[in-house]
Amino acid sequence: MARTTSDIAVKPAIEASGVGKRFGPTRALHNISFSVEEGEIFGFIGPDGAGKSTLFRIITTLIAPDEGKIDVLGNDTVKDFRELRKVIGYMPGRFSLYQDLTVEENLSFYATVFGATIRENYELIRDIYSHIEPFKKRLAGKLSGGMKQKLALSCALIHKPRLLVLDEPTTGVDAVSRAEFWEMLKKLKQHGITIIASTPYMDEAMQCHRVALIQEGKILSVDTPEKIRAGFSRKLFSIRAPEKFRLITALKTFPETLSAYPFGDSVHVTFLNDTPVDSLADRLKKEGVNGAEIVETTPGIEDRFLELMEKPGEG
Repeated sequence: MARTTSDIAVKPAIEASGVGKRFGPTRALHNISFSVEEGEIFGFIGPDGAGKSTLFRIITTLIAPDEGKIDVLGNDTVKDFRELRKVIGYMPGRFSLYQDLTVEENLSFYATVFGATIRENYELIRDIYSHIEPFKKRLAGKLSGGMKQKLALSCALIHKPRLLVLDEPTTGVDAVSRAEFWEMLKKLKQHGITIIASTPYMDEAMQCHRVALIQEGKILSVDTPEKIRAGFSRKLFSIRAPEKFRLITALKTFPETLSAYPFGDSVHVTFLNDTPVDSLADRLKKEGVNGAEIVETTPGIEDRFLELMEKPGEG
C-alpha cells in the first residue's frame, strides 16, 4: 500500500544530541540535546555566559563540538558545513557589518557573497529594509542602534536562508525597536524560515513558539513559554516597600523564606509553607520595614527560571 504524506516522518530543522564543548578547563556546553521544528521560532533564554553564543557558533558551522552532534536541515554541521553555510543566515550579537560602507553597499556586498541580488530577494526584506532605505547612502557606522539592527537582519536574509540564527539581536536596543524587531520576525514565518534566537530578556521568550532555558552550559527546560511559566510550584508574593534593600535583608532572615530576589521595584518571595499576609506584614514592621505592600502574584518566566536554577535536576 502506498504511503501517504502523514505516514512519512518529517525531520526537524535542527536536532542536537549530547553536544559538549570545552575551552581549556572551562566547559561551555554540557550534554545539550534539543530539536527545532521547521518554521518554528525557537528561543534560547539565559544570562550572559550561559553558553548561548557557543551553541550558535556550532549550529552555524563556525566551530565544531567536542562531543555529540548537531544536524541542521538534514546535514551534519561538521561534515556538511559548506552546504549549510549557503542556507543559514547569521546575525551575531555584536554589529559586524562594514561600518565604513553605506547601508546600500553593505547589503549589496552580502548579496554578492551568496550569489544573490537585492532585487531578486527584495520581497523578503521589504518590510525590514523599508525602515532604513531612506538612509541607504549613509555609512553603517553612523546609524542608530535600531537601524543597525535592521540593516544586520536585512543582510542576514538577503540570500533567502532556510534557517535564521540570531544571537542576542536586541541587546542594547531601545524598547520600541525591540518590539518592532520581534514583529518583523513573526512576519518571516510566511516565507517558511525557521528562526532560532537567543536573548537575556525574559519578556522576549513570550514571542517564541518554544523556548529552552539555559544556564552554565546546561538546558534546564524546553517547552512553550506558557507551560514553562505554569510549572512554577509555589505561591509567589510580590512585596514592595520604600527601602528595598532593608526589605530583602529582613526577608532573608526569616527561616521560612525560600527565595527573595529583586523584581523591578518590588521583591518576589516564596516561602516553605503558606504564610498569612497579615502576620508577614507585622514581622516586617518589627524588622524596621514600614509601609510594605504584599500581594500574591502570577509567576513569570523569570520566576520559573530562577526556581529551576535552584533545582538543577528538574525539567
